[in-house]
Amino acid sequence: MTDSWMVGLARGLAVAKSRRDVPAALRLMHPGMLLETPAFGTKARGLAENERALTRFFASFPDYEVALHGHAANDETLVCWGTARMTMTGERFGVRPGGARAELPVVIQFSFQDRLIAGERFFFDLAELCAQSGVSTDAVRRTLFGVAA
Repeated sequence: MTDSWMVGLARGLAVAKSRRDVPAALRLMHPGMLLETPAFGTKARGLAENERALTRFFASFPDYEVALHGHAANDETLVCWGTARMTMTGERFGVRPGGARAELPVVIQFSFQDRLIAGERFFFDLAELCAQSGVSTDAVRRTLFGVAA
């Protein structure tokens, strides 16, 4: 089985997200889509939750863009790696960002159902995002994960 259709969906999603085009991103997603961002401790299931999660993410990172550089796949899963660029804004994370644009390596694991994206796990280094954004990782972790973080 060729992975070209999976790569096409992943690249299409990267383009839609880089344009902050939530409706275009949602069209590539399965109705049961599960979006996980372990660095933020968040999960969004279904199209309505994904719409809210993406809208909130783009409010926090209004210039977000991602470039995919490579991938590996089997019959069920695609893993892509690349670079995300984004500027943290607002006070969602309990800090006042310094306004610097971060550039981070990312790894994204995709799963598929009915030839749509059914799962996305978006991995990046939260400490590096915080360092490049001029904010305290400890403060952000406390906001995201509570006092025990």
